[in-house]
Amino acid sequence: MDIAGLCTWRSYLATGQSLISLHYTFLIGKSTASVIVKETCIAIWHVLHAAVMAQPNKEEWLKIADTSQQTCNFLNCVGAIDGKHIRVLKPMRSGSQFFNYKKYFSVVLFAVCDANYCFRYIDMGSYGSSSDSDSVFGHSDFGQMLITNALDLPGNTTLPGTTYPSMPFVFVGDEAFALGEHLMRPYSSCGLSIARRVFNFRLTRARRVVECAFDILSNKWRVLHSPIHLKLETAISAVKAACALHNFVRQRDGFNFEDSLSHSMESPIRNGVRGTTRGAAIRDHFTAYFMSPQGELPWHMQAI
Repeated sequence: MDIAGLCTWRSYLATGQSLISLHYTFLIGKSTASVIVKETCIAIWHVLHAAVMAQPNKEEWLKIADTSQQTCNFLNCVGAIDGKHIRVLKPMRSGSQFFNYKKYFSVVLFAVCDANYCFRYIDMGSYGSSSDSDSVFGHSDFGQMLITNALDLPGNTTLPGTTYPSMPFVFVGDEAFALGEHLMRPYSSCGLSIARRVFNFRLTRARRVVECAFDILSNKWRVLHSPIHLKLETAISAVKAACALHNFVRQRDGFNFEDSLSHSMESPIRNGVRGTTRGAAIRDHFTAYFMSPQGELPWHMQAI
C-alpha cells in the first residue's frame, strides 16, 4: 500500500472524514477510497484479532479477576459486558430491522471488557431493532459459550477470609441482562436495603470499565461519532478493525488512562429480564460478603 492509501484508511477511522473529503485530500477516486478502507479494515482484523483478542485460558481469566479485584473491588469478576448502537446508513431492502428505539438506523456492538479497558470479545452486526442487550447477548457466540460452560473459566473458589460457599467467576452487566450463575446484574432500584445498595455500588464500579472502554474507543477512532457512510459489511469491518486497534494501542502504550470521557454511542434499551434461582443465590452471597468484615470497604457507606 502506498502512502496515500495508508493515510486514507487512517484518516477515515481516526477523524471520521467522508469519502468525498478523502477524495479531495489525497486526490484519489471515491470508489478507490472506499476499497482502501474496506480491504485495510479486513486485513487489520485478520492480522490483529488472534494477537490482541484471543480467548483467555484459565490462567488469563485469573489474572483478569485479580486486576478487577484490585481496581474495581469486585471479587471473582472476569469482565464487564454491554452493548452499544453504532450509527449506520439504512441498508438497502432492510425495512425496519436496523431502526432502533432512538429513531435512527444502527447495528449493535456487543463487547466483553476487562479492567484494563481492553475488549476480550466483541460481536458486531446484530439488528438495531433488537429489543435489549440480553437478546443480543443470548444470540452471540459468547453467550452460547457462557451458557454451555465453554469459556474455560476457572473453577469455583471461596472468597478471601471465608471457607464457604465456593463462588463462581462472574461477568457483570446492567439491568438489561438476565441474572445467572456466571452473570451478575444489579438489584432493582425500588426500596433497596443498605446491603443491596452496597452490592449495586460495587457492581457498578466493576461494570463501568466497559462504558469507559467505549469512551476510549469512540474518542480515539472518531468515525464512531457519526453515522458510518459505508455499506453495512464494510461498516462492520471498520468497527471491528477499530476495536482490534484499540486493544493493540492499549497493550502497546500501557493502561493508565483518565476514564471520565463521553461517547456518542447509545446503549440498547434496558428492559428488565428474569434471572435464575442459582444466580439470585450467588448474588445474595456476594451481597452478604460485601457487608462482612472480610469483604467490606471502609468508605463504601459514604459512597452510597
